[in-house]
Amino acid sequence: MDNTAGGTKVSNFLLNPRQYFVEAVENGLNNRRLKTYPAVQVYLVDLLEHYLDARNLFENGDETFAETFLKASQSEEVIKREMMKKLGDRALYLTGFFGDSFERKLIDVDYYADIGVAAYGTLAETAREDRAAQVYRVFSRQFVDFVDVLTYISQQSMVNSDESILRLYDRFLRTGSELARQRLNEMGVITVPKDQHRKDIKT
Repeated sequence: MDNTAGGTKVSNFLLNPRQYFVEAVENGLNNRRLKTYPAVQVYLVDLLEHYLDARNLFENGDETFAETFLKASQSEEVIKREMMKKLGDRALYLTGFFGDSFERKLIDVDYYADIGVAAYGTLAETAREDRAAQVYRVFSRQFVDFVDVLTYISQQSMVNSDESILRLYDRFLRTGSELARQRLNEMGVITVPKDQHRKDIKT
């Protein structure tokens, strides 16, 4: 097996992590056919750089996302914006990179996605700068699309186990993820529109 390409990617990452993430975000957006503002791309690169240090994922200790959201909502504006940004960023990163693992826990990907959408939505309403408000509005409205971008970046190989296929299908049904639908179709699994599936279940 030729590992040259993989070795080159690792070397590029070690030498210049930011440039690596710039290219990864561009590739992810292109793969998902998602056009967005340059400021949004920069935000994603900054987010990936920030979470290179895994300690940043645990800044709130044992506090749940719901508890943090409630505390942020009741805080003064400056602290509120800071907490909401951390909350939205963590939700986006975790769902993008570790979404599949949530299916084995009591709290699933929907919980984090809902919190992320709400946090970015609050930021869009309270941001002092128009550009920042625009960026947060994009993430709030297209949260699942950007989860797909981060998931694409994190994936190194095609999913091919039966268990993973089931998790992918469940994720598609729960979130409507286009990346999950595309991968399922590539594996020969025919998907129906999410709304149609729910209609069929009810009938």
